[in-house]
Amino acid sequence: MTAWTQTRLGDLIETQKGFAFKSGWYTDIGRPIVKVSNFTDDSVDSSGLVCIPEEIASAYLKYKLKADDVVIQTVGSWPTNPASVVGKCVLIPSAVAGALLNQNAVKISPAKNIDAKFLYYLLRSDDFKSYIISTAQGAASQAAITLEAIRAFEYMIPPLSVQQRIAGILSAYDEMIENNQRRIRILEEMARSLYREWFVHFRYPGHESVPLVDSSFGQIPQGWEVKKLGDIAEDMRRNIPKVKLDQPQSYVGLEHIPRRSLALDSWETASELGSNKLAFKKGEVLFGKIRPYFHKVSIAPFDGLCSADTIVIRSRQPEHYAIVVGCVSSDEFVAHATATSNGSKMPRANWSVLEEYPVAIPSLAIARQFSAVVKPAIQQMQTLIFQTANLRRTRDLLLPRLLSGQVNLGEN
Repeated sequence: MTAWTQTRLGDLIETQKGFAFKSGWYTDIGRPIVKVSNFTDDSVDSSGLVCIPEEIASAYLKYKLKADDVVIQTVGSWPTNPASVVGKCVLIPSAVAGALLNQNAVKISPAKNIDAKFLYYLLRSDDFKSYIISTAQGAASQAAITLEAIRAFEYMIPPLSVQQRIAGILSAYDEMIENNQRRIRILEEMARSLYREWFVHFRYPGHESVPLVDSSFGQIPQGWEVKKLGDIAEDMRRNIPKVKLDQPQSYVGLEHIPRRSLALDSWETASELGSNKLAFKKGEVLFGKIRPYFHKVSIAPFDGLCSADTIVIRSRQPEHYAIVVGCVSSDEFVAHATATSNGSKMPRANWSVLEEYPVAIPSLAIARQFSAVVKPAIQQMQTLIFQTANLRRTRDLLLPRLLSGQVNLGEN
């Protein structure tokens, strides 16, 4: 570990706190605002950003973010709630470049003698996380960290050339992960586009020779039927009571279900249940019913347990599986779930209402054709999910060994 030196983080970085933008400024178009609620495990979900008008944003460009900026959440919950935990560190993706940073977060930039990517991995290390938790302040429900505490963190820092080699190794894993995620997004968009083409615009193979006829759904191809969603899908209420499990099981909370993505790539292992849960089977659709406008709809890649605030949806027959997936993950269905949800602060979707949703159903032959295209895409997505999980696991095992100098990089 030649020339590795104990260094105070504050001697290597610059910081820029986010700004408390007024909610009254929020609009659908303009300059995006990054909130801590948009943070994922290691990035930012660009699909859920609010905006402010450019004429207002022009006065706050000092809070502008660039691709690969490192941001830390400074106000949030204690680690018992991974959805919004204080100290969460994210790397700003190119899709979010130019957005402004909201309050409760701080941008950390390299000032001297530290590589930007190495800084990111250092701030994601278990050593830094443990330090943050030990210095965090706050009540039982909320924690906060100060800039002074972040700057006071000390660590053995290698020479810049070694930092770059370490960052290069870890970045290679992240690039493979991003490539998998990109492929998943392409597969998802293909499935969504096909569903819109076949079942919204009725442009399926052979549609040219089939006339449209009037129905309660509007005009549909001759021979198709209008049915309720409940005729082809069901809510699986496999209740699991609060209990200590015989063996650990995979558990999916609402915080694990991504927004507007069929690819469920985050979960945890549970040995004991603190409240009643639901069991689900591989291939079933998990629909987050609290605040359905979050569009949390994913396909289960394994058997497991989930929050009781999830609707577990199963196709009644295999020929309709891909149609069910396309329907319940569509923007139109999620908008319907939102419009018919109950409650003001915590609106909840209700299956007894959703199962009445009208769906145009083709012949079994056309349904099988659709499944023959979509099901392999779903299977490929799930293969990529597990590949990504393995890459993350390997990266996370390497990270502390590289940052502590346990792995010999052959430096002089």
